[in-house]
Amino acid sequence: MPTPSPACPQCAQENTYPDGDNHVCADCGHEWPKLEAAQADDSADAIVRDANGQPLADGDAVVLIKDLKVKGSSITLKMGTKVKSIRLSGGDHEVDCKMDGGSFMLKACYLKKA
Repeated sequence: MPTPSPACPQCAQENTYPDGDNHVCADCGHEWPKLEAAQADDSADAIVRDANGQPLADGDAVVLIKDLKVKGSSITLKMGTKVKSIRLSGGDHEVDCKMDGGSFMLKACYLKKA
């Protein structure tokens, strides 16, 4: 079964079809390259960068650059705390790590590579 064409980015109608290297909307006549749809799928594999712009990878060690309060708890993660062996994950909080206080999901913008 062929994959369905994406909705039109201009009029949001789903009456679209592939035509060579483009998608075409039958309702408004808008054409856009198939390449844009492929790039949107690749955004899930985007590079996670720390506060200084350095790319992070699984197993890296990082340091907190700011005190972080943990929601629903009285725990505060202190600035300068070193975290070893991080794991990258998708979503809003990109970094999964284990520390003395437990297991946490952190945003990469509050970390710098050690």
